[in-house]
Amino acid sequence: MNIATQLWSDPLARAAFWSVTTIVFYLFTKALYRRWPRWWLLPMGSTPALLVVAMLLLDASYADYIRGTHWLMALLGPTVVAFAVPIYQRRALIRRHWPVLALGMVVGSMTALASSWAIATVLGLDGTLRLSLLPRSISTPFAMTVSSEIGGIPDLTAVFVVATGVAGAAIGGVLLSWLPLRSSIARGSLFGMGAHGAGTARAYEVGAEEGAVAGLIMVLVGLLNVLIAPVLVHAFQ
Repeated sequence: MNIATQLWSDPLARAAFWSVTTIVFYLFTKALYRRWPRWWLLPMGSTPALLVVAMLLLDASYADYIRGTHWLMALLGPTVVAFAVPIYQRRALIRRHWPVLALGMVVGSMTALASSWAIATVLGLDGTLRLSLLPRSISTPFAMTVSSEIGGIPDLTAVFVVATGVAGAAIGGVLLSWLPLRSSIARGSLFGMGAHGAGTARAYEVGAEEGAVAGLIMVLVGLLNVLIAPVLVHAFQ
């Protein structure tokens, strides 16, 4: 048995490998996207794609991967707490435009849930798969929390969130050229509500204020959905 095989058979070595690989892939895709800002190169989508290729080449399972990167998933908890910072920084914006922001978040959340339910119906998804799809339009830490509370599979929800974010960031850019959105609040809200994290990154490319608004909407929508999760439990179960 050669050294490489011995290392690969060691659980600690495999855990370290997948942790380092995830971080390296993310830094690589981030640098790549900074050099060529194309929607298909968004780190949120391209990093998982590279990881899937690596897992297929090494004949690794998802269980192997998640055991090695569980500590990265655990960091989502502190991330949720850190989301309070942009809310505090933009408190003046919230005070000035809270009626419009509140209405947009409620309508956007209802539309996202309805569209998720419709997609699940069209694809024939039921039970746990349907519940896992419902929180796809909020950022990952909040989406996984909501998914767990309503009976979905948080890890599967994270996949749906990534797909929604990448698609939303791409479609949002097209919509900006079609819709007469002159306000930075409207443009930022479009990305923050429709594509959460990936949309926020795309909104910053449009403008600093658009990016700030998108980030604010992303956080507030996530908090709103976590708060109404108990209601969703009774509605969808």
